[in-house]
Amino acid sequence: MGVILLVLALYGTVQAGFHPLDHIGGQMAEILLGQSEKMYLPGASCAERKMDISVQSLLAGGIRLLAPIGSYVDSQETEETDVEDDATYRLILAQQAGDENEVGADGTLVSGTDDSAQTTIHTSGTPIDTSIEKMSNFDYLLGNFYTVDSTTMIRPDELNGADLLSKNMKIDQSTEGPKILIYHTHSQEMFADSVEGDPSTSIVGIGDYLTTLLNDTYHIPTMHHTGVYDLIDGKLDRSLAYDLAKPDLQKILEENPSIEVVIDLHRDGVNEGTHLVTEVNGKPTAQIMFFNGLSKTRANGEIDYLANPYIQDNLSFSLQMQVAANNAYPGFTRRIYLRGYRYNMHFMPKTLLVEAGAQTNTVEEMRNAMEVLADLLHTVLVG
Repeated sequence: MGVILLVLALYGTVQAGFHPLDHIGGQMAEILLGQSEKMYLPGASCAERKMDISVQSLLAGGIRLLAPIGSYVDSQETEETDVEDDATYRLILAQQAGDENEVGADGTLVSGTDDSAQTTIHTSGTPIDTSIEKMSNFDYLLGNFYTVDSTTMIRPDELNGADLLSKNMKIDQSTEGPKILIYHTHSQEMFADSVEGDPSTSIVGIGDYLTTLLNDTYHIPTMHHTGVYDLIDGKLDRSLAYDLAKPDLQKILEENPSIEVVIDLHRDGVNEGTHLVTEVNGKPTAQIMFFNGLSKTRANGEIDYLANPYIQDNLSFSLQMQVAANNAYPGFTRRIYLRGYRYNMHFMPKTLLVEAGAQTNTVEEMRNAMEVLADLLHTVLVG
């Protein structure tokens, strides 16, 4: 409101013949006022504007930084991303492809069976209060369960804990066919003691183990897709991995309409001195992190060509998994990470992007983590 009043005052003085910004330079002052008119006084701007377009664009960016509310309204009403700009689109895809592998241990950016027969597993962490009263408080929820990347944003109406926890995440067990699909956008991710050329010691091998646990121990029919999307001409290249995976995902889901859950299983990337490990039932266990894409950035707002109608469902699934982990295995999960872009989470309401461990974890620690993750999936999806 203060910015708007200031612009109105400046506009009035200019119309009266007095330029209060003459000491800055007449031409630059008029350009600045003109750009302000364009944003806040569009009628006057259309009548009197005489600006070079490149300077306008430069000043518009500055004004957006100084007046983010105006920028948000402007982006919602008038801006359109040039989807036909192939270079820009490829850059966005490349950023999306690498983002979820650049979160440090502290959340900052760096690069069903008979339940009575199961052993209760405890970790050394301290459970956080997950009562509905607490979880309905936006600040409490954000402060205890999430890390929001600086490039994106989320509002209280988008992160209502009570609503997210009330969504039904149970799968339909009355129908035949696979219920869960596990795949890997980044199939070449390895661990501290992985054996080169042995996929059983890669993230794909870890996916095999999770699939076996879900099928044999928890009796949840699960498919494991081992398609490779991060190798191009035999060389590691993640820049188009999400885009390359889309056709195969679409085909699998079309051919298997019984699938209700999609899990993209990754391994995180952290500083070499970081070891994401906790103790579960006396066993060293890699910690995991759930990752959500919000399909918007702080700078540009909603990314229309990366739309996801299931963002709220995605958020609900990851939060219910996080709460289940907090209650049964405190210390096993890191905070849920929220970032822009989409990460192919738009194919199914119940979609998870899981960052399990990192390159500094051992294969044994990763397999131990899958035992806990399988139990959490059973808790949330079956109960």
